[in-house]
Amino acid sequence: MNLHQFRFVQEAVRRKLNLTETAKALFTSQPGVSKAILELEGELGIDIFARHGKRLRRVTEPGQQVLKSIEIILREVNNLKRIGDEFSKQDAGTLSIATTHTQARYVLPMPVTQLRKRFPKVNISLHQGTPEQVAQMVIDEVADIGLATESLAQFEELVTLPCYEWHHVAVLPAGHPLTQVERISLEQLAAEPLISYHPSFTGRTRIDQAFTARRLQPNVVLEAIDADVIKTYVKLGLGVGIVAEMAVREDPPGGDLVWRPVGHLFGQNVARIALKRGAYLRNFVYAFAELMSDRLSRSLIQRAMDGEPQDYQL
Repeated sequence: MNLHQFRFVQEAVRRKLNLTETAKALFTSQPGVSKAILELEGELGIDIFARHGKRLRRVTEPGQQVLKSIEIILREVNNLKRIGDEFSKQDAGTLSIATTHTQARYVLPMPVTQLRKRFPKVNISLHQGTPEQVAQMVIDEVADIGLATESLAQFEELVTLPCYEWHHVAVLPAGHPLTQVERISLEQLAAEPLISYHPSFTGRTRIDQAFTARRLQPNVVLEAIDADVIKTYVKLGLGVGIVAEMAVREDPPGGDLVWRPVGHLFGQNVARIALKRGAYLRNFVYAFAELMSDRLSRSLIQRAMDGEPQDYQL
């Protein structure tokens, strides 16, 4: 048996048992993939996959155990490569970060800039997606580290640690009556056309829960994943925006938009970093986490990576 066979099995599962897509992803032929998997099954004396003709239908019960072992083996192979890179390249390489648009646009510029100054031989690769996609990119080792508010803690394959807390704000056109209100209420927001995030992004779940708890039906006229898009439509008079406070920090006073805090309505959100459990972390990954938050010390991360799954809170 060999690593190629292990990778073919792992990728076949990732590609939902589609061997054509598996072969494309691994830049090889479909017959080659089928042959390698059959040879591995022959060596092990078990069927990893149940088949209908030549098509894979499902992973068998012993196949599930094989997959777990393959995951560990390939993870450790990647760890060996990282260790070699660490000691041969002396803090050079690529830091791959998976995150959402809000984090990439409003949170990461400063720590990324600081990391580049500290590690000039390290390049940065940013991958943007939904929180679920962020988690999967870290699990699949497309990214070294993930950053998002939602979903990350739901994946057992990940170690997640709280990074920082934040609140929502209401964004209003200058001159809107609510700009004169010191403490906006849910009832006042429910009476307005609202523009906010897509349900899977940036604390939208808390917004919906707050209205539901008060038996109010918000009139959400537009949903987006990008706070800049939300603010654009607020300027056009389409409605009142609800965005993360990070998205308004750089807005100049006296502009077209005014913002008001609404954290008292929707509560506190916590952005978390995610790392793949058992992965070897290079020096600049630890350094980047520390730049994200002084709470994320190397010793804390190492304890979390070495220990059992637990819920780390701020």
